[in-house]
Amino acid sequence: MEYIKLGSTGLDVSPICLGAMSFGTAANWVHNTWALNEEDSRTIIKKALDLGVNFFDTANAYAYGASEEILGRALQDFANRDEVVIATKVFVPMNQKPNGGGLSRKHIMSQVDQSLRRLGTDYIDLYIIHRWDYNTPIEETMETLHDMVKGGKVRYIGASAMYAFQFHKALHVAEKHGWTRFVAMQNHYNLLYREEEREMMPLCVEEKIAVTPYSPLASGRLARAWSESTPRLETDPIAKQKYDATAVSDKLVVERVAEMAANYGVPMAHISLAWLRYKNPVVAPVIGATRLTHLESAVESLAVTLTAEDVAYLQEPYVPHPIVGLIPYGAQLLSAQK
Repeated sequence: MEYIKLGSTGLDVSPICLGAMSFGTAANWVHNTWALNEEDSRTIIKKALDLGVNFFDTANAYAYGASEEILGRALQDFANRDEVVIATKVFVPMNQKPNGGGLSRKHIMSQVDQSLRRLGTDYIDLYIIHRWDYNTPIEETMETLHDMVKGGKVRYIGASAMYAFQFHKALHVAEKHGWTRFVAMQNHYNLLYREEEREMMPLCVEEKIAVTPYSPLASGRLARAWSESTPRLETDPIAKQKYDATAVSDKLVVERVAEMAANYGVPMAHISLAWLRYKNPVVAPVIGATRLTHLESAVESLAVTLTAEDVAYLQEPYVPHPIVGLIPYGAQLLSAQK
């Protein structure tokens, strides 16, 4: 495994990040009926470490904390803490009571401590705001994150799906006050959803922000033949919300991925992930794995090299898509709990 710097930082991360959204049984989830129990989750985490993956991503809201607990216990048992990079997130309501979610000073400070406890660690390497909070001033959020860094509980901070103008505002506020800046953006980006190329990706290039895209295989749609179905394809309401409305145009892209995979003699996932490596400033896509083969395939994809003509051919059928990825849901969730 060859490691890469996380944007402008000195932090070394693997070019594949293992996402932990699949960890925590279905009983802990609202919609992830395909989630794994702890034993199966540990098998995947151990395999990731054996393959050289040192970058792990979770969130306080994944399985309402069970994902953090499973990941934390596994890393304590299988890894040297100084050698792994743990990212987790804050924002999504953990309960429907006042101050149960969002990016207020009260909620962030509470959730940092709870995430540290669940992960079984003294510090979080990359602390990510899961979405934009429309009900809290960004100055309050950025100052609190800065305090978490200066207090030693967090090493770096990042952000996830939001509009580019919001991300730019947050960067400006931090610079204006001399607070810690975001170093990473975890956005919704893949061959089926490239709207981030309009503003967010150029902004990240300009600001030297590392991009760690989630859903790099479009919830599996870019890893299998269009006609092939899976339990997740049939049952995941979030994925259906993201991709069902654009199925007609997306089918053309998936067919080109399948064609190129056949030409190269590799799985479709190899082509889809290899394409991402050509998109500056992508550093490490966040891979969700429910089988060992998913993880092994992601690592194997690092050996695939595409040509400029290949990249253009894969991209050519794309048409503009509606903004998806739950970008607005912060306001909706927080208003629902009040």
